[in-house]
Amino acid sequence: MYINRNIEKTIENVNKTFPVLLITGPRQVGKTTMLKKLASDDRQYVTLDDPMIREMAVNEPALFLQRYVPPVIIDEIQYAPGLLTYIKMYVDEKKQNGLFWLTGSQMFHMMKHASESLAGRVGILHLLGLSNAEVLGKTSEHFIIDKDKLLQEVKTLKSQTLTEVYQTIFKGGMPVLYTEDTNTDIFFASYMQTYLQRDIRDITQVGDELAFFRFITCVAARTAQMLNYAEIAKEVGISAPTAKQWLSILVSSGIVYLLEPYYNNALKRIVKTPKLYFLDTGLCTYLTKWGTPETLEAGAMSGAIFETWVVSEIIKSYYNEGKRPPLYYYRDKDMKEIDVIIYENGTVYPVEIKKSGNPGKDAIKNFGVLEANGLKVGIGAVICMTQDLIPIDKNNWYVPVWLI
Repeated sequence: MYINRNIEKTIENVNKTFPVLLITGPRQVGKTTMLKKLASDDRQYVTLDDPMIREMAVNEPALFLQRYVPPVIIDEIQYAPGLLTYIKMYVDEKKQNGLFWLTGSQMFHMMKHASESLAGRVGILHLLGLSNAEVLGKTSEHFIIDKDKLLQEVKTLKSQTLTEVYQTIFKGGMPVLYTEDTNTDIFFASYMQTYLQRDIRDITQVGDELAFFRFITCVAARTAQMLNYAEIAKEVGISAPTAKQWLSILVSSGIVYLLEPYYNNALKRIVKTPKLYFLDTGLCTYLTKWGTPETLEAGAMSGAIFETWVVSEIIKSYYNEGKRPPLYYYRDKDMKEIDVIIYENGTVYPVEIKKSGNPGKDAIKNFGVLEANGLKVGIGAVICMTQDLIPIDKNNWYVPVWLI
């Protein structure tokens, strides 16, 4: 069974615009399955996971392109970054769009290689796991607090209960968990083994895999918190510079997202430390050893994991349109915090995230700090477990989480 992805329309547009399409994202999020589904019959497929093919791509790139003549899908391009130069020469000669579809599991490393080698010739898109909209079979646009649009959607979409939401949070977004009868513990144990052996050992040369596993588990336990390298390093038993290097690996692999604080010259007292979020709540709950959706919902991480899921859903909605998420958070030295700020067209849209079905007006108490600092403030939202779209006041709304 194939679940339609909301990024497919964006892929069609990029394919018509650029000779090369690069899809980056973590392992197992469905990059290859999706591209094979979208490919025409004449598009070949080759994966650099195969050691013999990888050797040809690395050592005989010209011969490789003679054997795998475009249109072609080349999987796991990060194993042969030198091939990008030959792809550039090929597309410059042919001057056609849609020749190469590439995938890579190292998001930002691959972006850097591709941007340098294929400047002006490549469209780069990021794919994460299934969004809640995709699981429910609905198309969605990037999330913005547009009350007219949300009022239309709330009439047509079926609401979700707290139990249903936490079942999705617990499972996460890996497509195989929705298309096959797969045990989540077995899947994520295998996933971590593959991740450690392929992406970590082969690409980044981390020496101590056990220490790295302790590190990623420690980071998972701090999802939705402000980043503190020294604290993490102390708990894992590594140096702060090592913690910083290892976290950059998790970001590059699409495992973790760093939400930067909103900065403006008018804001003098803001905290400048990013917050970290796991991008797949299923992997996060596995690493933090929550055994069922019910124990997760009732446990100490319930609120943090709910916030993590909401932030990751908003991020996916932007990635699926080929856009950089214009997301930030606010915290100042007076301890006033706003979970998410969406910045679009010179306007900031404040967002609070609450697991409650009725958070109360106290949830928006810090929104006023933005206007007080001279910022142009749009409609605000409290994303929560309410079952309807409800106004809090003339400028702010309670938004059901299933409308993201």
